Amino acid sequence: MVQIVRKATLPDPSEVIERMAPAAAQAHAIPLREPRPAGFPLLFTAQWQLIEPAVAFLHEHFVQRAHTADTLRTYAEVLYDWFETLEQNAIRWNDADAVDLVAYRNRMLTQPSAHTGRPYRISTINHRVRGVLRFYEWAVRTHWLQASTLAGTPRNFAVTRQSRPVRADAARSTEQSLFVLRQFESLPRPLISEQACELLATLPPPYDLMARWQLYTGLRVSELLRLRVQGVTKRSSSAASHHTIDVMRKGRKPGYVIAPASLLDETAAYLSGYRRAWLLRAHRRGRSAEPAALFVNARGSPAGKNAYQRVISRAGQACGFKATTHLLRATFACMLLARLERLASEGVAINPLMVVKVLMGHERIETTDRYLRAIAVDAGTLKGVLDTLLSAAH
Repeated sequence: MVQIVRKATLPDPSEVIERMAPAAAQAHAIPLREPRPAGFPLLFTAQWQLIEPAVAFLHEHFVQRAHTADTLRTYAEVLYDWFETLEQNAIRWNDADAVDLVAYRNRMLTQPSAHTGRPYRISTINHRVRGVLRFYEWAVRTHWLQASTLAGTPRNFAVTRQSRPVRADAARSTEQSLFVLRQFESLPRPLISEQACELLATLPPPYDLMARWQLYTGLRVSELLRLRVQGVTKRSSSAASHHTIDVMRKGRKPGYVIAPASLLDETAAYLSGYRRAWLLRAHRRGRSAEPAALFVNARGSPAGKNAYQRVISRAGQACGFKATTHLLRATFACMLLARLERLASEGVAINPLMVVKVLMGHERIETTDRYLRAIAVDAGTLKGVLDTLLSAAH
C-alpha cells in the first residue's frame, strides 16, 4: 500500500534512496535547489521506497512554482490515490496507459469512496483524472518518461470514431473527450438581499465582517485570510467612497479589489474593538498571536478556513437556506455583473465581463461567463411565466 507521510516524521529521505537500485537512483536523482519546507508530503511504496517522480512533481509545483499549501495537498491526494491503485494492480507507474486510466476512472464510477463510503461525484472523478494527466504531461516534459500515452495528443484507443464537425468556439481537447466524463455545469444561485441581510445578522464576529468582505469585494476565502492590517488601513483619500486594496490572488498572483469606504469603516471599528480585545486577552494568558493578520478569532489566533466555512454553513441552516463562502463570492459577482450589464445597455462604454473578471481574479473569461448565464433569466420574469402557465392549466 502506498504511504503518504510528512517530512517531519521521517528520517532523511536520502537513506531511503540509497536502498533503491543505484542506477535508478542516479538516473532520477531529484535536483533540489531549495529545501523542502517542514510538513512537505512524501510518497512511499509499501516497501518504503520513495516514489521519486511524485515527490519531484510536488516539489516543483510547491517550492519552485510557489503554489499554495491547499494546491499541494490536493495534488498529493490525487497522486496518492493513483499510485495506490497502480500498486494494488501490480502496474508500474511508467507502464500505465490509457486503458489503466479508464479503468481507474470507471472504478470510481462503480465503487463508493473508501474514505467517506459515499459514491464519487462526477466533479471529483474528473478532478482526479485531470490530476493524473497533469502528472504524466509533466513527467514527459521533465524527461522522467520518454513518452506516455497519457501525455500529449492524440491519444489513440484504437477505436473508430465518426468524424463530426466541431465549432471553433466549442472545440474540446482530446483529453476532455476521451478521459473526462461529461458533467452538468451548475450555475451559481446568488443570495437575494433579504437572505444576505439575515445571514449577516446571524453571524458572530469576526465572521460577520469576513462575510461582508466577500459580499462587497468577491474575495476567495484564501485571499480573505491573507489580508493584513497594514493593507486595509492605508487609504489614498479619506473622502473617497471606494478604495483600492491590494490582495494576493490564487497562486500567489498580485491583484486588487475595490472596497467601499463603509466596509473599511466597519473594519476600523473591528480593529479597535473586538480584535484589540482578543489580542490583549491572548497576551495576558500567554497565548501566541498573529499581530499582522486582519482576522483573528476570540483566542487571538488567525481565523481558520474550516472554522469560517462551518460558521457560514450553520448560520445558513439557522436562517432556512443554504449558505457557503463560495456563494457569498458568487453573489458579489452576479450582482455586480447585473448592474454593469444594465449600465452597458444604457450606453456606458464598459465591458462588464472584463470588469468582473479582473475584480474576481479569474484567469479565464469562460469562468466569468458562468455568472452572466446565471443572471440571464430574470427571477421576476421567470415567476411571471410560471404564473401564466399555472393559470392556463386550470
